[in-house]
Amino acid sequence: MKNRVITISREFGSGGRTIGREAAEKLGIPCYDEELINKIAEKSGFAKEYIADRGEYAPSANWFENMFGARDYNGHSISDDIWKIQREIILELAEKGPCVIVGRCADHILKESADCLTVFIHASKEKRAERIVKLYGERDEKPERRLLDKDKRRKAYYQMYTDMEWGVASNYHISLDSGILGIEKCVELITGLY
Repeated sequence: MKNRVITISREFGSGGRTIGREAAEKLGIPCYDEELINKIAEKSGFAKEYIADRGEYAPSANWFENMFGARDYNGHSISDDIWKIQREIILELAEKGPCVIVGRCADHILKESADCLTVFIHASKEKRAERIVKLYGERDEKPERRLLDKDKRRKAYYQMYTDMEWGVASNYHISLDSGILGIEKCVELITGLY
């Protein structure tokens, strides 16, 4: 029997990580986000900071540049190595037992091997900008610019490794607007569907 797994894909600043952690806590199952980064870093030998950036974000928002840049003569890249390790670890975690996995294309990786509830969390740019300033503080770069860059790089990464379009509602079981519903209501809806 396949384990029940919740995968949380999310726009930057939408609260998806928080929603995933709170849903897992409420259900009494593990949530893999930071722990996943640690496992990938340990297995790959790369620094956690490098994995945090390269395990979910393409180096560039430009799809063409990602497909052909930074590759050896065989068409292979470091991002491909990280993808393979990340995929193995996600499959192992889902095999081990029910859990919540945040990001890292887990919805696509597990579509054949787990009983998945795939979730996409989004919110308006204004709500997300307000949230990232509150959580991460002010930066030189405007919050809207940070949102745009992170989301473009996530979208490029997702497309590169899944050949699907990130954030399109038809690719997920449910798509929730955390800016309208709020974190708690999103958690309640997800756990209710579990």
